[in-house]
Amino acid sequence: MRRTLRGDFTRGLRFRLTVTYLLMFSLMLTALGFLFRSNLASTLDSQAHDLLEEEWSAALGYLTFENQRPIWFYDHIDPDEAAIVTRLQRVLLLTDENGYVLQRSETFNALGLDTPEFIRGVIKNPAPVYRTLIGPQGVRYLVKSGHLADKKHNFYLALGRPLDLSDRTLRQFTINYFLALPGLILLTGLLGWLLAGRVISPVNDVSQAAQRITGSSLDMRIPLRGAGDELDHLIDTFNQMMDRLKSSFDQIRQFSTDVSHELRTPLTAIRGQLEVALMTAKSPDQFREGMEKALEDVEGLSNIVRALLLLSQAESGQLVLQKTNLNLSESAKDIVEQFEFVAEEKRIRMESRIEPACVLFADRVQMDRLMSNLLSNAIKYTPEGGSVRLEIAHQDDRVQMVVSDTGVGIQASQLPHIFDRFYRVRTPETSGQQGLGLGLSFVDWIVKAHDGRIDISSEPGEGTRFAVTFPGIPRLLDTHAPTSVPDAMPAA
Repeated sequence: MRRTLRGDFTRGLRFRLTVTYLLMFSLMLTALGFLFRSNLASTLDSQAHDLLEEEWSAALGYLTFENQRPIWFYDHIDPDEAAIVTRLQRVLLLTDENGYVLQRSETFNALGLDTPEFIRGVIKNPAPVYRTLIGPQGVRYLVKSGHLADKKHNFYLALGRPLDLSDRTLRQFTINYFLALPGLILLTGLLGWLLAGRVISPVNDVSQAAQRITGSSLDMRIPLRGAGDELDHLIDTFNQMMDRLKSSFDQIRQFSTDVSHELRTPLTAIRGQLEVALMTAKSPDQFREGMEKALEDVEGLSNIVRALLLLSQAESGQLVLQKTNLNLSESAKDIVEQFEFVAEEKRIRMESRIEPACVLFADRVQMDRLMSNLLSNAIKYTPEGGSVRLEIAHQDDRVQMVVSDTGVGIQASQLPHIFDRFYRVRTPETSGQQGLGLGLSFVDWIVKAHDGRIDISSEPGEGTRFAVTFPGIPRLLDTHAPTSVPDAMPAA
C-alpha cells in the first residue's frame, strides 16, 4: 500500500509539473550563473589589461635614461606624482639588452627574474609579451614585457599589476550566486507546486509544450484555452514568464551580435567559395580560382578586423597620436592627387581650393585618414557627372577643411546617427554601395582627438557638406606664403 501511494504520488500530474518547472529553472539559473561568471571574468580581464596599458604609458612618460642608467623624472614634491611612480615600481623589472638588471622590485624578484634569452627575444620582437605569473601566497600578476630604446641602446622593461582584486571579485560573485542558487531553486519548486495544485483538469498538452521549450525556442507560446479558469491563468502566467526570459536572453545575445554581425557575411562567402571549389572543381585551375576568390574574401575580413581593432584602440586611448606642426595644405594636395584618379574613373569632377600654409599641431597619418575617408564617402555617393570639392582655408585663428559633394544626400532623421559604428544610410540610391560603416566613426574620433569640431549639412538629392574646424597655430597663420614647418611644437 505504501509503495502504491508513493508510485501514485510520483506519477501524479502535480508532481510531474513541479519537477518539470524545477528542472527547467534549475538548468536555466545554473547556465545563467556560468554565463554571467564568464562575462564578469572577461570584463575583469579586459579592465586589468587596460589599466596595465595605462601604467605602461605612464612609465614611459616618467622613465628616462642617462648613460644607460634609468632615471624616474617627476616632481618629488608633488605627492600625486610620487604616489604614481611608487605604484609603477611595485612590480617592475628593468634590464639592459643583455639581461643585466638595472632596477627591480621585491615583488618581481619573488616572481622570478626573466632569463637573458627571454629578454633578448622580447627586445627583438616589436610586439609586447603578456604573461600571468603566480607570486607569493598564490597571488596572480598580469605582466607586460617590452623593449625601450634611447638613442644608442635597447632596454627591457617588465611591468605588472596584481590580479588579486579581480580574483576576489570573481570568487565572491561565484560564492554568492551559487550559495543563493539552492534557495532560488527551492523557491521556484515551491511556486511550481502551488501552481500545479490549482490544476483541476488534464494538462497533457501544456506538459508536452513545456518539455519542448529550450533556449533556442523562447518564441514559443502556449495558446489559451478560452475557458478563463485556473489553467488559462497558469498558461498566461507561463507565457509572461517566457516573455521575460526571452527579453533577458535577447540582452545577453546582443553583445555577441554587435561584435559578430559584420564578420558573418565575409565568413559565409569564404565558406561558399571553398565548398564550391571542393564540390565542383575538376582541375587545378578551377581549384586555384576558388582559392583566389576565398583569399579575396579573407582579405576583406582582415580589413574589417583591422578596422575594428584600430578603432577600438583609438577610442580606448591606446593609439598614441604623433603630433607635429603639420602643413595641412601640402598634405591635402597629395590626397587630392590620389583621389583624382578615383573620381575620373567614375566621371566625377574633383575640385579643390587650398590656401597655402594652413598649419596645425596634428598627426599626419590621422589627418590623411580623415581627408581620405571624407573624400572616399563623397565620391562613393556622388553619381556620374557630379562633383566633389575639398577646401582648406584659414578662419581667424583656426583652420577649416570642407568636403562637399553633389551626391544623393542624407535625410535629416539619419544625420544624428552617421558617426555610429556600423551605421549606413539606407536609401534606394545607396543600397548597392559596400562599406564597413566605420569610416565616419574614425572621422569623428580624429576630429575630437585634435580638439576640432565637425558640422554637417545635407539635402537629399542635392549633396552633403562636411565642415571640419581645427585650432591653428597663430604665429604661422599670419603668412600665406609656403613655409617650412618645424618638427614639433615649441615648449610651453
